[in-house]
Parts: sequence; C-alpha cells; structure tokens
Amino acid sequence: MTTTAPPMTYARYLALDPLLDCQHPLSGEDDEMLFIIIHQTKELWLKQIIRELRLVNRLIAGDNLIPAYKGLARVSRIQAVMTLSWDILSTMTPSDYTRFRDVLGPSSGFQSDQFRTVEYLLGLKDKAFLKYQDDRPDAQAAMQAALEAPSLWDNAIAALARAGFAIPDALLTRDFAKPHVPDTAVEDAFLCVYQQPERYWDLYQLAEKLVDIDDAMAAWRHKHVLTVERIIGMKRGTGGTAGAAYLHSTVGKRAFPELWSLRTRL
Repeated sequence: MTTTAPPMTYARYLALDPLLDCQHPLSGEDDEMLFIIIHQTKELWLKQIIRELRLVNRLIAGDNLIPAYKGLARVSRIQAVMTLSWDILSTMTPSDYTRFRDVLGPSSGFQSDQFRTVEYLLGLKDKAFLKYQDDRPDAQAAMQAALEAPSLWDNAIAALARAGFAIPDALLTRDFAKPHVPDTAVEDAFLCVYQQPERYWDLYQLAEKLVDIDDAMAAWRHKHVLTVERIIGMKRGTGGTAGAAYLHSTVGKRAFPELWSLRTRL
C-alpha cells in the first residue's frame, strides 16, 4: 500500500513549528521575548552572510569577479537590516532590561561564533575568540577553518597579483590565520585601479563592493554602541565584557584598510 505525501504547506516548508518554539524566556518579563527574538534573528542573518561570503570567496579565488558582486551586494543589504534592528531593541528602556538581565548570567553576544566567523571571512583574524566555543566543537571547528583560510581580503589581494600588479609573494603565501598587516604595495595597486577605473573596471567594482561592506559593518558597530549606552550606560556588559567601552574600541576596525587609506592619495 502506497501513501501519498500531503501537499507542502507554508508552515512545513519553513519549519515554523520548531522555529517558533525556539524562544524560551527565563523570566516573566515581556521585554525578554523581544531581546531573544532580536538576537536570534541576527544569528539567522549571520548564517546567510556566512553562506554568501563563502561563495564570494570561491568566486574571487577563481577570478569570477563580476558574479561575486551579487553576493557582496546582498551582504551589505543584510547588514543594513541588522543595523536597523537596533532601533527596535532600543524601544526597551534601562528599567525594562534591568528586570531580566540577571537571567543572562555570563552569556554575551561577545561569544557569538557566527559573528566571529564573519569577521574571519572578511579578514579580521583573532584566534582569541576560539576559546568561547570550547563547549561547541562543531562551531569551534567552523571558526578554525575560517581563521586558517584565505579571507575575502586575501583573495582580493591575490586577484590583484593575477591581474599583473606587483604584490609581494609574502602576502600571497603568508599564515592566513594571522591578522592582515596593511601593505603599501596593496594600497599602490588599488590606487592604480581607482585612477584607471575603465581599464580595471572589474577590480574597481570589487573594491567598491568591499567598501560597502566595511562601511555597513562600521555603521552596525556604531549603532550597537549607541544602543548599549542607551540601555545600560557605561556599566560592564554581561559575560564580564567591558560593555560600551569595549564596543567603542571596535568601531574603527576595517577589514580592508588599504581601500580607505588610498582615498587620501587620490
């Protein structure tokens, strides 16, 4: 006897029942549900960003720059949506947050493995964050792989070399798990690209798409700082972090520093 599978429904396709059962507030405060949903939504968007960046990295490594633009544009738009979500969270007042903050215990967004994986994929390498996933070996392994692999910036620099620019071999064969150190050869090469956009149109557009992502990341970090200050001021964050003081120190981070420094020379 054969059975016919029921027709697909919206709820089954999106796995709505398990998805909507993932929110488990630990207090009796209404605002805790908002806090959970905001952060879970961010993690879903980070999952999509990671997927896009992995594809983009493969495309750039294969000199398929034009197809990579779509993924890069999608990432910067997702970043904009994530930044806007801070405005929703900021409707929660300091008094609202104080009523349930204790249930967070030592947990903190500082520990997000997906956010750190995104940083690693872009080129912001810092192995110190691996330790926060000691209890999650799969998440730690994914971070380790992203840490050790060439980043988006490493692949963009390699694309410059394949296009004939004088890029030192040391940049192309370095230990990719270590942070990128800005190099004048990279700045000189991209300066040439910006001075002759018609000749190097694919690299020029790639550079601008990368700046879009760095710009969006800076906006996200800035809005994060403002939201944290609005809700907890300069108190220490959960998980023992320095809170807004730490977040202020991250606002100036740039994944593609030479694309910013070259502008002074144009």
